[in-house]
Amino acid sequence: MTGRYFRVATAALLVCVMGSCGVSNRAPGAGGNFSGLPTAQGQGSEAGFQNWVQSFRPRALAAGVSPQVFDSAMSSAHFQPSIVTLDGKQSEFSKPIWEYLDGAVGGSRISTGRQMSARYSSTLSAIEARYGVPREIVLAVWGMESNFGANRGNTQTVPALATLAYDGRRGEFFAGELVAALRIIQAGDVDSSHMVGSWAGAMGHTQFMPSSFLSHAVDFNGDGRRDIWSDDPTDSLASTASYLRENGWRPGQPWGAEVVLPQGFDYNQVSKSITKSGSQWVSMGVRTASGGAVPSGAILAPAGARGPAFVITENFRAILKYNASDSYALAVSYLGDAIAGRSGIRGSWPRGDRTLSNSEKAEIQRLLMARGFDTGGVDGKLGSKSVEAVKAYQRSRGLVPDGYADSNLLGMLRG
Repeated sequence: MTGRYFRVATAALLVCVMGSCGVSNRAPGAGGNFSGLPTAQGQGSEAGFQNWVQSFRPRALAAGVSPQVFDSAMSSAHFQPSIVTLDGKQSEFSKPIWEYLDGAVGGSRISTGRQMSARYSSTLSAIEARYGVPREIVLAVWGMESNFGANRGNTQTVPALATLAYDGRRGEFFAGELVAALRIIQAGDVDSSHMVGSWAGAMGHTQFMPSSFLSHAVDFNGDGRRDIWSDDPTDSLASTASYLRENGWRPGQPWGAEVVLPQGFDYNQVSKSITKSGSQWVSMGVRTASGGAVPSGAILAPAGARGPAFVITENFRAILKYNASDSYALAVSYLGDAIAGRSGIRGSWPRGDRTLSNSEKAEIQRLLMARGFDTGGVDGKLGSKSVEAVKAYQRSRGLVPDGYADSNLLGMLRG
């Protein structure tokens, strides 16, 4: 989920950018398999929704929800076509990473982050002491997810999740999240009327999905509730640190560093699946842009050979568990650096490149598949398998295998 284009309020499981919206710290839906439930498939109605609620009831009870909690929470739930519309909207264009970072690490976000660092200094110090996650990273997630609490969302979570489970594109996922939400209410952390968030079910200051809340939320202030909905961000910030620590954050290590690759560098080594020690990278001519030590990790070049490169550590991967987007993880990393007073990205981006539409990205995938380069499918999303297919195609043509898909690559494939 999580403030995601971030937080575009567009679709769960997407990255949003400024403000609050989609799905944060995503985890699989909780509560079992709901694939057998009848769904509206885009033809939803209030009568159909109420029938769905009744068919869903025994399955929720079988997943541990009490009859009393189910009946009380669902009594005021109604079909919300506007949420189905939001779920169905997908922009044909997504921002290139440099524009995303401009928005994420810009404006008043840095100054507000520093103000929040001072305001909640003792709380952040206690959180850092317990979980080992630096305050600036926790603050950066808070800034990305809800603009430091300003955009937490005010949509009733249970009706929204029920609507999406009944008539959304990912019914089984949202059915699981609905069960998780009901279990949160049953645990006494919040009542159904105060359980609010984005239209896609992400809740609180750092936009937890219900299943992630159940797994990682903590009662840090000791009041007996894991309260991520109140104006006090304490439990939200601590829950974020808990989430990152439990997903691999290593205290005392950096998220990574911007690096400068030597001329003629072998871009076959640029992959999140290839990890080397800092000394190994140095022996290959890699140095940091700041002049500091090169950390151990993998090299990421999100804009190919013409853009900046980064060595990313396990801590960067922990941020990716919160939101599986390289752009998001870089935004959190550099917003955190900026809040802490460290410098930003020194390298230049290929800002003159034309942004590819989703249909053009899908065309690239189709053309690569037709040439025997497996992209893992055609969905208009150039994930890791598509990047590897682009690299393989570039190698076959004697090009630098940086995996970067642009209009030039599309033209070459068409030709």
